[in-house]
Amino acid sequence: MERKKKLIVFSADAMVWEDMEYFKELPNYKKYLEGGCMIERVDSVYPTTTYPCHTTMATGVWPDKHQVTGNGQFKPGVLPQPWRWDYSFVEWKEDIFSAAKKAGYTTASVFWPVTGNHPFIDYLIDEYWTQGPSDTPRQAWGRMGSSSEVLDIVERHIGSNEIRRHPDTERFIVDCTCDIIRRYGPDVIFLHPANIDGYRHETGLFNDKVLQGLHETDQWIGEIMKAVKDIGQLDNTNLVLTSDHGQMETKRVINPNVILADHGLIRKHGDGSLKDWDAWCASGGMSALVYLKNPKDRRIYEKTYKLLCDIMNEGIYGISQVLTECEAGACHLAGPFSFVLETDGYTSFGDEINRPLVQNHDSADYRYGKATHGYLPAKGPQPVFLAKGPDFNEKVIMKRGRLIDQAPTYAKLLGTALPNADGNAIESFIRKTQK
Repeated sequence: MERKKKLIVFSADAMVWEDMEYFKELPNYKKYLEGGCMIERVDSVYPTTTYPCHTTMATGVWPDKHQVTGNGQFKPGVLPQPWRWDYSFVEWKEDIFSAAKKAGYTTASVFWPVTGNHPFIDYLIDEYWTQGPSDTPRQAWGRMGSSSEVLDIVERHIGSNEIRRHPDTERFIVDCTCDIIRRYGPDVIFLHPANIDGYRHETGLFNDKVLQGLHETDQWIGEIMKAVKDIGQLDNTNLVLTSDHGQMETKRVINPNVILADHGLIRKHGDGSLKDWDAWCASGGMSALVYLKNPKDRRIYEKTYKLLCDIMNEGIYGISQVLTECEAGACHLAGPFSFVLETDGYTSFGDEINRPLVQNHDSADYRYGKATHGYLPAKGPQPVFLAKGPDFNEKVIMKRGRLIDQAPTYAKLLGTALPNADGNAIESFIRKTQK
């Protein structure tokens, strides 16, 4: 009988190639990843934010198809914005989880973005959190589709861990992952720790805090693989360590909605709250999507476009490009927005409609940290891809690769396919089946 393949995909949010010189010296890298396949620099997607990237990593299609164009839902005047937690936000329904299930594999996902209530994930803990002091973990993750046995695991490991604080969140993620492995042994497991990303937002790109994050990542790989060993599947398991985007350091945060309000495109009540709007800038960090309430109103369209181009040309508002929807389409980005603002390389964008125009850094929000992302994917340090296991070839190194090729590669490794994906399987990475 043919051996059933096992796959673990560990997405270390915001890990970059520059980290590898240090990471390669750590013990669990040497034990579980050294000598495998590697892509040194992975071309991400636009915008380079976590939810669009991870949706592409699971589907193999660009954001113009899956329509996850940012982390947050578009809700003008609502701060903080609710996130796109649920799978219903993904318009493209063919992904690695559906392909794996149809091929007869069992699936698990722990904190992989935009997977709430995913119908093809057997053991599911969505990237989510309780929504207020009266909300319990069982209620919260129950809303996002976790089964009763998985909710038992959530309650067993949540303890005093505070979700959205690092490394508390990751301690929870790894403990739950190890528990799922030991109890249920799923064939395909995807998990998404974000401690490196969080430390970069808080402290900048390269420093001792980020090195701590690399040590933590190496430790957690060791813990997960020990759980795999405990169930006797170590020699049968393929391990992938990858990431979604890099980051760049920011010097300031600017609120374009303040300028839209100054020109009558946003109107406020006397207390400064939102009354009505014609144009709205939704921040994605170092890019932003600009929506029009009525995109068919040519007067408002032209007024908004001219204003955005004027402030870009002034050169002091942090905007290097104003892309129309058509121009954004050339970057495989589409949606109900009308314009995209791209950073000058050191400015991040905010959502506030009231002054100050320029606000201080705030590490509580990823968009306003000392470093962030969201910019065009060619900029800044690039994400990585490493893989090793019985179904991967050894010592195959690519200088460049693409995020859209990851899901088709996983499908190929599992003996199935994503035939309608934009990406292609990386054939050179996959070991030929021996007859």
